[in-house]
Amino acid sequence: MGKKVCTEENYQKLLAVLNKSKHKKGALMSVLNDCQKIYGCIPLNVQKVISDELEIPVGEIYGVVTFYSQFSLEPKGDYIIAVCMGTACYVRDAQKLIDGFVRGIDGLAVGETTPDGKFTLEATRCIGACGLAPVLTVNEDVYGRLTEDEVEGIIAKY
Repeated sequence: MGKKVCTEENYQKLLAVLNKSKHKKGALMSVLNDCQKIYGCIPLNVQKVISDELEIPVGEIYGVVTFYSQFSLEPKGDYIIAVCMGTACYVRDAQKLIDGFVRGIDGLAVGETTPDGKFTLEATRCIGACGLAPVLTVNEDVYGRLTEDEVEGIIAKY
């Protein structure tokens, strides 16, 4: 799978991030972004270390991690496929795109990562590109005005 969560190297990177941010007010989001990059997620044991070092209650950190979609408690795939299910996309058959990914990538379901750690499939509420509906992203790449027939080509690209 993409990133290994519990390694000594990652722990040392975490400590370096915390050390440079320790006395900066409002550093939590920056620290969490760095941790997401280091670990591929922000597991509870990492949240506890952040809590101890930044003197922020772990419950507050957990609330931030679970509120913002860029953070995850579990490792995600190398390629995160986020299909917009907002109103504009939904009425233009976004569900068919999800169905295409489920069929096209064996073993993939919404909210899950493939066993090899390559793909994660997510349904999101709004990507902010309603004029391109239905729209999806694969990491930073945006695909709009899609049909179910185009899903196979997107999978092949990655």
